[in-house]
Amino acid sequence: MTAPVRPEGADPDWPDDAIEVGRIVDAWGLKGWVKVQPFAADPQALFSSRRWFILPSERAGPPRPAAVAGSVPTLLRISQVKEHGEVVVALAQEVPDRSAAEAMRGARVFVARASFPSAGPDEFYWIDLIGLSVVNRQGELLGTVAGLIDTGPHSVLRVKPDITPAGVSEQEAERLIPFVGAYVDEVSLEGRKITVDWGLDY
Repeated sequence: MTAPVRPEGADPDWPDDAIEVGRIVDAWGLKGWVKVQPFAADPQALFSSRRWFILPSERAGPPRPAAVAGSVPTLLRISQVKEHGEVVVALAQEVPDRSAAEAMRGARVFVARASFPSAGPDEFYWIDLIGLSVVNRQGELLGTVAGLIDTGPHSVLRVKPDITPAGVSEQEAERLIPFVGAYVDEVSLEGRKITVDWGLDY
């Protein structure tokens, strides 16, 4: 296995298990707080580490003012963090005032997977499920977890077949399997496998 490649422009201490957990959407207040839109309904990953690793936004946009261009830090050492409605607000040592916070707008926030809180019984982080093989009770391979969909009451596995049938698009070939006990028999992170009650012809 090759070592993960540190993204261009990333902090020298960039962790091998970095996971993107949110985006900085704006400044908050006058003292350098930033407002973060978390990617998960439960933003505990943002509270689990006091070291946030930062990459610039992938989206094109107006250039930053010359006074702050190139000054966006690649590592934030968080001194305070709290929920504020549907977002998270945080204060970092590297962001001294509102102007510096505004310069962070659009930045991508990553934390080390190792710092995530432990999941409870029968709870799993999405990132740990992606890439697992999915087999049914008959031992037939249904495909690989390509992603998940949050429907509110529960999540749904997006299972992509290893071979897409001729004349069928990848999206049409995907199976959508509710991630609930009625259909999911077992999740083995060690074995990289999910066993489900689901037929090949479903």
